[in-house]
Formats: sequence, C-alpha cells, structure tokens
Amino acid sequence: MSKPRVFVTRLIPEKGLHMVQEFCHCEVWTDETPPPYEVLLEKAKGVDGLLSLLTDRIDLNLLDAAGPSLRVISQMAVGTDNIDIPAATARHIPVGNTPGVLTETTADFAWALLMAAARRVVEGEKFVQAGRWKTWGPTLLMGQDVHGATLGIIGFGRIGQAVARRARGFSMRILYSDPQRRPEAEIETGAEYATQDELLVKADFITLHTPLTQETYHLISEAQLRVMKPSAVLVNTSRGGVVDPDALLTALHEGWIAAAALDVTEPEPIPADNPLLQLENLIIVPHIASASVQTRSTMAKMAAENLIAGLKGEKLPYCANPEVYQ
Repeated sequence: MSKPRVFVTRLIPEKGLHMVQEFCHCEVWTDETPPPYEVLLEKAKGVDGLLSLLTDRIDLNLLDAAGPSLRVISQMAVGTDNIDIPAATARHIPVGNTPGVLTETTADFAWALLMAAARRVVEGEKFVQAGRWKTWGPTLLMGQDVHGATLGIIGFGRIGQAVARRARGFSMRILYSDPQRRPEAEIETGAEYATQDELLVKADFITLHTPLTQETYHLISEAQLRVMKPSAVLVNTSRGGVVDPDALLTALHEGWIAAAALDVTEPEPIPADNPLLQLENLIIVPHIASASVQTRSTMAKMAAENLIAGLKGEKLPYCANPEVYQ
C-alpha cells in the first residue's frame, strides 16, 4: 500500500518532521520564506494532506485546486485565520491546530517585551553600542515602573490569564476586557473585569491577546490610542492586524503613549523602510513569542499527530473545526 502524499509548507522541528516522513511520502518546502501562493496552489494538487503555517493562505481557490484527495489540513499554530475554515468544513476536511502548548511560552515573551519597553532595554543597548555612554546620568533613559502599576489585558483566554498570573508577582492591579466575563479566572488571578474603554483609560501597560477577526481588526486605532495615558506602554503578541500601524506611528511620534513593543506587525514581515522602524520608543521582533526549543518542538509533534490521524481517517486530537465530525 502506497504512502499518502503530503506537502509540508516549511521546514519544521525534527521531532514532528520525522513522524511525518515515516508515515507519508512528503515534500517539504525548505526555503526560509513561505512558498508563494501560486507555488502553494501547484503543490496542493492531488495531495492527501497539508501541513501548513499561519503564513500560508489556504482559501477556497486552494481547496478547489487540491481537489477531492485532500483529507486533512494540519496547521502548526494555534490561530487559523489564514484558513477558510467554513470552506474546509463544507468539504468534510478536518483542520488541526496546536492549542495550549504555547500559552506559558507566549506569556513569558509578552512579559519580556513589556519589561524591555518599560525600562528601555533595547534603547539602552543601542546607546552603548553606538558609543554614546559617557557616564552615569541621573536622568539617562528613565523608563516606567512595572511593580505596583495597572496592567490592562485585552483578551482573557489562556494566554491572557497566564500573563495575569505573572502580574501578581509584581503587585500589579490587573484589569481585563473580553467578550465574556470569566469569574473563575478572576478568582485565580485577582483580575478585575472592565470595559475596553475603562481599561484603556486606566492601564499603565496594555497587552493584547485576542484573535484576529473582523471585529478585532484595528481594534487599537487612533481613538483608542488617544485615550491611553501618555506614560502607557502597549504590547502586542496576538496578530499584527489588531493594531492600526499608521495610528501607532502617529501616537508614538507625537507622544500620545510612551512606548510599544510588537511581536507581530501589519504587514508581516514589516518592510525595512517602514517608518515605524525609525522610532526609538518602539520594539519590533520577528514573531517569535512561541519560539522556544521546547515549545516549537512540541508544536511540530502535535501538528504531525493531527496530520497522521486525519490521513488514517481518525479524529484529530487537536481540531479547530470539530463540527466537521457532526
């Protein structure tokens, strides 16, 4: 019996890749950048499975190109906003993702960005590298205190709650806004529910942990940035499209807020000539919130398990569209 054919859209950690190669006849895209959409269309034709990343656009057109042989899509990510889930479900194609595993790692990184922006760590490092450090100065690179400050968390799912647990160690007041109130999480974390408008006005630090949807696209734009404290720090480890980049540029340039730190951007990757990169009070890193050796290896393993289960005709252990089985 021949092995199922699979296209893997990027070189993933060995822990998962070996599992896929053992079970499937797979082709792996080994370039650093994702396959262009036209290439992805061609590679998808006639395959039994796809192992994708969030940089791959899997839409109705691609599903048509893949044809009836496609039995499973396994994404090595929690989010699936790059995949047309309703279209996949309509074709009885289960879509796998990797929830839970990156919660604590992403929360760690959100804190790394928050602390770095608050205390101007990146600015300080550049200051030294440029040979500008002449002496200790009483007003040199003063930042914002984190301990005892008010933290606002927009999106209080697993990652938002993990961030809140860390905030307790800094004796912070924790506010959260979310489409639903979460009483049990309030008890566990000490967080207080607030409307988004209340949170934006009161918080010293605002961190975003919401999925990208039509409702959350540019959730943080000019109106929201204008009501934040001039000393506020904004952190985004969710999706780039949640923040309006033009409004953020103006806010940081004109001092509506003190600083920001982004793991994600719109567009992504951000072009080297983008004016945001000229700002000293903005940290931008290349979407690495989940990039620990342990977490990315586990994500690859989960993606492989989803892929193989789908090819066997079994239920995916981590399924983003469980309604496909109804």
